[in-house]
Amino acid sequence: MKYVPRLKEKYDKEIVPELKKQFNYKSPMQVPRLTKISLNQGVGGAITDKKLMENALAELTMIAGQKAVTTKSKKDISNFKLRRGMPIGARVTLRGEKMYEFLDRLISVAIPRIRDFRGINDKGFDGRGNYTLGISEQIIFPEINIDKVGKINGLDITLVTSAPNDQEALALLKEFGLPFKK
Repeated sequence: MKYVPRLKEKYDKEIVPELKKQFNYKSPMQVPRLTKISLNQGVGGAITDKKLMENALAELTMIAGQKAVTTKSKKDISNFKLRRGMPIGARVTLRGEKMYEFLDRLISVAIPRIRDFRGINDKGFDGRGNYTLGISEQIIFPEINIDKVGKINGLDITLVTSAPNDQEALALLKEFGLPFKK
């Protein structure tokens, strides 16, 4: 038997019928789905300290379970001593099974470890059905060894859905179990 991630199974068996009923879709293919998850981490200190960039890449690779790539600056900014083409961040895009596995770990393990957590803000939608969640500390992920962390960095997690608007995307993400406020 082929392995299917827990949230993918939940999507097929529970979420599709629920959203189909809630929004009166005629076909299951109309139901919005998660297409990809992008993790993005800006490392501004990498301009002066190259070691920070290597650490950020290693940590993002551990968190995602897939190799992270560097993002390079697009233009020169003299006030920040930044030159075009310098590495200033790291990113990973997850799709398919790895995406569902990451979302499962995010919902069940990482988010509950956030200090003073009262639910995630529902204002992170972009108007086209995509949601961005900012995390202030990468140490909420169990893959990161706190003793080896040199500098605490934040990261952005963007959940890209096929939903045409924010209400349908919010309903989809709530069904997946993201703990929104109210």
